[in-house]
Amino acid sequence: MASLVWDYLLCLLPSLLLLLLYLALRWPRIRCWTRLAVKDASWRLWVIICVILELPLDKNVRAWTREPKSPGEDSLSGSGQASDGHRLICKATALAKYLLHHCDSLAGRPRLASWPKGDPHLQTLSSLLCGQQGDTLQFTRDNLLLKDGGIVALDWAVGTRLDEVVGRKRWEGRKEQQSGGKSLGCFTPTPPVLLLIPESWGGMTPHLKLLCHQAMHLGFNVVVFHARGTAGCQLTTARLTEFGDPADLEQAVAYVHSRHPSSVMVAASEGSGSGILLSYLGECGSSSFLTAAAAISPVLQGRLWFETAMPSIYRWGVLFHRKLLLSRYASAFRGVLDVDRALSCSSLRDLEETLSCCSAQLQQRAPNPPISPRLSTGSHSPRGPAPSVAWALGKRAHPTKDWDNYWERNEPLRDADEVAVPVLCIRSRDDPLLPPASTLPLPLFQSNPYFFLMLTDSGGHCGFTLEAREEMEEGRAGNEEEEGNWSHVAVLEYFRVVADFLKRDERDAGSSDGPRGENSQAEQRSRTSDMDPPRRRRANIVRKQRLQTPEEISVDAEEESFTWKRSYTR
Repeated sequence: MASLVWDYLLCLLPSLLLLLLYLALRWPRIRCWTRLAVKDASWRLWVIICVILELPLDKNVRAWTREPKSPGEDSLSGSGQASDGHRLICKATALAKYLLHHCDSLAGRPRLASWPKGDPHLQTLSSLLCGQQGDTLQFTRDNLLLKDGGIVALDWAVGTRLDEVVGRKRWEGRKEQQSGGKSLGCFTPTPPVLLLIPESWGGMTPHLKLLCHQAMHLGFNVVVFHARGTAGCQLTTARLTEFGDPADLEQAVAYVHSRHPSSVMVAASEGSGSGILLSYLGECGSSSFLTAAAAISPVLQGRLWFETAMPSIYRWGVLFHRKLLLSRYASAFRGVLDVDRALSCSSLRDLEETLSCCSAQLQQRAPNPPISPRLSTGSHSPRGPAPSVAWALGKRAHPTKDWDNYWERNEPLRDADEVAVPVLCIRSRDDPLLPPASTLPLPLFQSNPYFFLMLTDSGGHCGFTLEAREEMEEGRAGNEEEEGNWSHVAVLEYFRVVADFLKRDERDAGSSDGPRGENSQAEQRSRTSDMDPPRRRRANIVRKQRLQTPEEISVDAEEESFTWKRSYTR
């Protein structure tokens, strides 16, 4: 009899243990200890994985313990609030102060996700590989024929599927809470146009798709620029787009403007796609059709990015995309470059040098005319630029001599002094794909009134995931997650605030000093006339303020005399 009782107790023992565990987890203190223990074990496992994969570890352990920083450790200038390394580095101008006062995303404290969702590597891989709402976007494509016979693709976002109604309502509710329900302050009643530039290796990442979603919900006409040979775009010339070559983008921007001549046009780039965006702004200057621009996790120094060692898992991923494109057209490229050597490169620098420098290429003596864009790229070989259009390309019709000459004409910030539209750069210190934050050209942002740098402690590469909010109600527990990326919210709100500022500044300039204002408007109309090509103009900047250290923010300093005019931003 006793043995039978013990047998029943042994059978019920697992159930009793589960019941005791359930009762114990209902106590708040035990639940908190259990959560910390699970996080600690997960963190140690993640450290082992990072060591095996040779990934750099985030030394800021407080990112996952969610311990608040001391009030004086990091503060945002102009707000007096503690901020986890959230800093706006810029020159003291009227626009800088206006952004701090009216752009809540830049002036407030972002609720960036903690570990594990906030880990830089997990954020980066999630934004580049796996995301939400990826299959709901619908595009229509325009194939734009360029001067040299090449083709770039422009994908116009035309809508989403019906299953996104719930997500749209959730985003609109958050948008009204953050920006007071205001959309982009336009100069015209027509919807604004947002031009998106993906990573240099091509393709739409989930990070960019989510930005496209949110911009569409705010009323933007969204168009995505795809360089030649990427994202299914036909390659009809034996010439790939160089890292900082804005020639193709310039023609694409002019085409988009011709389709929407009365709309405000803004542009946003993702990661290495900032190379051609910054180059375009520098080369075009005040003749650019853009009103404002933004770069998320930008590559500001192209040569340094190619020469800096990248973690192996990311380096091989980027090389795989580049070599996949090259191998598709290997037979056609063998007449102009050493394809076998390019496919065997193990670093980004070697691959870029092999593709773009004469020292690593075979010279083609007899150029052939470009193939018609109607022909399929899968069965026809691309050719080089025709002699009739070589004069239009100038020095870019031929590869550079060596690596030094390549960056003399392709460095993104080579013409930074000519940039004449406001540019917001968002960068995190823990970005695993970019060089260390200590190499950032801070003097550029502290002295040039058109450049703004938002520097955060966390965010990864094109990550900046928002923290999920949990709300407990009586009798039930409801989870309401704040989906999306803080960088998307900041960029879209930045476009709205800049447009409002320029509109107000233009209205004030037109109403003050009657005859003088009329003359200014007449001068502006003469500059923007379609009859005469707009000339490049260097902004008149008074550089009296000393350069600050990285710990100092210049937007609260004494405002200098600087006039923002529509003529500078089209």
